[in-house]
Amino acid sequence: MANPLDDPLYYLHNFRQVLHWLGQRYADLLDPDEQHFIQQFDRLPQASQALLVRMVMRKGVHFRASKLNYLEIGCTRTAALALVEQGWVEDQGQLCVEELFALLQKGEILEAFKPWIDQPKGRKADWLALLAEQFTEQRRFAQWCPTVSDALYSLTIMDLCDRLRLMFFGNLYQDWSEFVLADLGIYTYEKVEFCAESRGLRSRDDVVGFLFLHQCQQAFEAGETLDEVLLRIASLVTDNPWLEKRRAKLLFQVGQYCERSAELALAAQIYRDCAYPGARSRLIRVLERQAHYAQAMALACAAQQAPESAAEQQHLLRVLPRLRRKLGEPALPKTRPREVTRLDLALVPQPLMSVEYCVQAHLSEPDGPVHYVENGLINSLFGLLCWEAIFAPLPGSFFHPFQRGPVDLHSEDFHQRRSVVFAACFDQLEDGRYKATIRKRYADKWGIQSPFVFWNLLSEELLEQALACLPAEHLRYWFERLLLDIRANRTGMPDLIQFWPAQKTYRMIEVKGPGDRLQDNQLRWLEFCGEYQMPVTVCYVRWAEPA
Repeated sequence: MANPLDDPLYYLHNFRQVLHWLGQRYADLLDPDEQHFIQQFDRLPQASQALLVRMVMRKGVHFRASKLNYLEIGCTRTAALALVEQGWVEDQGQLCVEELFALLQKGEILEAFKPWIDQPKGRKADWLALLAEQFTEQRRFAQWCPTVSDALYSLTIMDLCDRLRLMFFGNLYQDWSEFVLADLGIYTYEKVEFCAESRGLRSRDDVVGFLFLHQCQQAFEAGETLDEVLLRIASLVTDNPWLEKRRAKLLFQVGQYCERSAELALAAQIYRDCAYPGARSRLIRVLERQAHYAQAMALACAAQQAPESAAEQQHLLRVLPRLRRKLGEPALPKTRPREVTRLDLALVPQPLMSVEYCVQAHLSEPDGPVHYVENGLINSLFGLLCWEAIFAPLPGSFFHPFQRGPVDLHSEDFHQRRSVVFAACFDQLEDGRYKATIRKRYADKWGIQSPFVFWNLLSEELLEQALACLPAEHLRYWFERLLLDIRANRTGMPDLIQFWPAQKTYRMIEVKGPGDRLQDNQLRWLEFCGEYQMPVTVCYVRWAEPA
């Protein structure tokens, strides 16, 4: 099979594919400038198309002609003529001194600014700090560097291309390199059928709203005043549930920043109006820090009636006794935590080995191998058995061919929308078919991106030992717990697992080194395992002196 990258214009073919996809699926969302771009792009000479795509795929918007040498394009200046004529590229663009420094080599900077540089052997960063105070205006490249025989080309349509990228990927964190990684075989994606309703952005207002929230995020990260950022976030009007979740997540991040900055009144105000998971728990914490104990108690009691997650329930078990004490109310009887088997080891530290690997090496036996799996094994078995449900082509789940999982993976109705398919997967745990299904998926899907399967961890040996030793009943308990809250429950599982294939038994081992303690999500998993009588041990390690 021919490698797509053998074609020197592979990137141009990929870009054309994106434009064709957008023309087919998002024509009603494109504004006049975007429609004009797609129409005119096809009419450009091939070399001009290729040069534009090369520039779009690179970092920044300013490029020296001498750095745009590509054999398949030929003469850069000739290829650029059509782009300049369209107005998509400028050849007389203005630069500030910071942008200029990013384009010049050290010797060129010294030549251009020799009269102002007192330390010729200094660092570029030091020169820039000095010159930025003296040169505050923008100039053309030729004005900055009259002795450099080079041209500068500046992209004027990067914002437009980012909008096209947003419509294609449904986000701005993926870029054009996804095509290259897929062509190289580094990433392989499940092929999912796309229905007409499978669009993350349903209207032009959604496109504008997404970009607006992205700008709000950038403003927040750039340190703009919180009042201005919050006013901008609140001004967005949208009926898109996906955008509302993005807004809620951004508000939650701002609230956390306010907590860290001790702006508790503002943090409380944000959390009260925030629907992001965890906001209610954060509000209880803030009210307690403000000494508003009665308000915190009322909210905690309301949350106790219908906790949104196991994490919130765990938080309430800690905070309610504390609030009762601060309000002078009688203490409630304490619930003793479930006892967990404990193992204490004194080990000699080994160079370049973490404490988990030291315990693994110490406990491994010929008939009882130990694997360092952490969250990888149970998630992988779940992902393989339930592959069909996870990649079900439901509206609003898959927008483009480069998704490692459905967009609604962490939505409250993720399981509900696929309940029939998940039920069919879980039925296989009752009659033993699950082993054949998992083995077949392992063979057929190996290497395909998945939000659950850890391919680098899951060797055939580990898979077979797991299928031989892990009871189907335990798998079902784990998988059902995963689906209750995927975001929270996919982590916190014990570090190690030991199998005894001859006896078809196992034990999980959570490792804690000197000074380490159990985290909340680990405590929840230990409690869960104890509830269903799953063999789990907490191993506490202290370092011993070498003999």
